[in-house]
Amino acid sequence: MTKINTFIFDIDGTLIDTFDMYMPAMVETLCKHGYPVKDEQATMKHLFGITGDDALRLFGVQAADRAAIQKEWFALAYQREDRVKPFPKIPEALTELAAVSGNLLGVATSKLRTEYDHFAETYPFAQLFDTVITSADTVNHKPDPEPILAAVEKLGARPEESVYVGDTVNDLRAAKAAGVKFAGALYGSANLDAIKDADYPLTSPLDLLKI
Repeated sequence: MTKINTFIFDIDGTLIDTFDMYMPAMVETLCKHGYPVKDEQATMKHLFGITGDDALRLFGVQAADRAAIQKEWFALAYQREDRVKPFPKIPEALTELAAVSGNLLGVATSKLRTEYDHFAETYPFAQLFDTVITSADTVNHKPDPEPILAAVEKLGARPEESVYVGDTVNDLRAAKAAGVKFAGALYGSANLDAIKDADYPLTSPLDLLKI
């Protein structure tokens, strides 16, 4: 059996809990701009964990409106940053993984580069990542495999020795398409059924140490 030595992470819903920061702000901004949201909970869960532009596009926001709405949405969301917290045991799990000789740690996220830089300044455990792929680094985004494959390549790793850790169905689809294993962050997912087919279901980040 091939040993997993490369761990690539999503951020939102996997490392930090940002749902209450981003998603209610999205709904409020959409409604303000004439895009009413009928089923708020279902919509928020469906659009969480992808780029802001992709979320607005999938919701049906016209192309001409998206940039302005996303800017206002993110500005409102960052007023609620006090709602964000790392998931329990994330720092401990990352520290232990990084301490294992031969292990590589990376990030493949839908966040903007400026958002990632803010994340890295806020959470010291970000220093443990050997490489980072943000939305600016690839043409295509999850569920396309390009971000994960870019991280694998930049790390000098092999897909068959890699696992992607995420919390959404788009994370799962991207991992499968990239030919890497998928670890489902059940502890942070807004839709457990969507990632029930994970190769490694995680009830705690510490479960990564068992892979």
